[in-house]
Amino acid sequence: MKTRTLLTAVAVALVVTPLMLGGTAVSADEQKNDAGTYRLLNLFGDVFERVRAEYVEMPTDEEMIEAAITGMLAALDPHTSYMNAKTFREMQVNTRGQFGGLGIQVTMENGLVKVISPIDDTPAFRAGIEPGDIVSHLDGEPVQGQTLSQAVEKMRGKVGTDIKLTVRRKGKIEPFDVTITRAVIKITSVRSRLEGKVGYVRITSFNEQTNKGLPKVMKQFDEALGEELQGIILDLRNNPGGLLDQAVAVADAFLDKGEIVSTRSRNPEDTQRYNARAGDLAHGLPMVVLINSGSASASEIVAGALQDQRRAIILGTRSFGKGSVQTIMPLPGHGAMRLTTARYYTPSGRSIQAEGIDPDIIAQQSRVEAIENGTSRREADLRGALKSDKDSGEGEPERDAPKSSKNEAHDKAVNEMGETSKDKTLKDYQLSRALDLLRGVSLFSGGRTTSTN
Repeated sequence: MKTRTLLTAVAVALVVTPLMLGGTAVSADEQKNDAGTYRLLNLFGDVFERVRAEYVEMPTDEEMIEAAITGMLAALDPHTSYMNAKTFREMQVNTRGQFGGLGIQVTMENGLVKVISPIDDTPAFRAGIEPGDIVSHLDGEPVQGQTLSQAVEKMRGKVGTDIKLTVRRKGKIEPFDVTITRAVIKITSVRSRLEGKVGYVRITSFNEQTNKGLPKVMKQFDEALGEELQGIILDLRNNPGGLLDQAVAVADAFLDKGEIVSTRSRNPEDTQRYNARAGDLAHGLPMVVLINSGSASASEIVAGALQDQRRAIILGTRSFGKGSVQTIMPLPGHGAMRLTTARYYTPSGRSIQAEGIDPDIIAQQSRVEAIENGTSRREADLRGALKSDKDSGEGEPERDAPKSSKNEAHDKAVNEMGETSKDKTLKDYQLSRALDLLRGVSLFSGGRTTSTN
């Protein structure tokens, strides 16, 4: 009887509290729904009592209540979930840019774990895990039936220990096993280097460190090349997202004005709009943003804003399509819940939920190989061909340009930022396309331009 009284009190609190917090009049239809809700909560109480009384092993009340909450939230959408106190603490650590585990961002799809993307230079990345991979078993135990939080908790563990993932990959008929050693994951969310006279910026995730790192690398580009800088490549491939305020800050860094993103919840009065402030860190230089199927959430906010504001050309493949906003709601003494509270919209009013950002230029990642020209001949090979002015001593002689201090600054920046080898760049077909595009735009425009926003 005491349990029944307790459950009834909980049921009343669950129904009445939202009405009190809302502060709005209750319609007849809503009152009718409330009556139905009471009956369903009584059903929950009956099931709860029957399990406590007759289940083959005595479960704890805490386990059953947490499982019920977990199931309720998981039934809403793949991104709404319950976090116990331990998981909530780990989530807070993640957003600060350091955590332990495999270095893999995941979601739930059809009861299995789906990889959004591996994080650069982490155990999962080095093991060859790819966006879109489906994880069906963890150490031989099926993922089916587990919640996302439970699966994530199982993938984490003591640093230096191994875990075996059974992976299904599109294009492969049979699943295969991948053994990964857990490690401390330290996320350097902003990385940069110079590709000739083009600044390359890679953002791996949007955590609390992102907005601090971006101005630093942009300043390095200016110090290295100044007016010689031809453009910026912003690489958001395999970036699973992160904090909304950091995505807004990154988009704002390259926009002088205009809307960045809006969020719209169930109540129209809760709509929020985020607008850019004056100041473009790239000084209006042409930009290319790289995206792929692993670019999700906050990455799509940035790409969508720069695309709609005509600030950058988007190149690559369609993005992941996560157009929803989750709010973390702490539950004192019991962790927190991650609840989907809004959808976000690009400046033109697009909701990309389940659609993704379509690039302006579609470029699949490909392997490029040089083709031999065979025995083709050139003018200089022809018998009796006229010699060039240089060969005859006429025309302007070539001069060796002295190495300027600007070039020295460029070399120093290359050493500090770690310019990639040409071989590595050539292997990245999408990056090569972006570089060619930027250099062409720079040649056509004649250098720096003023922002058109």
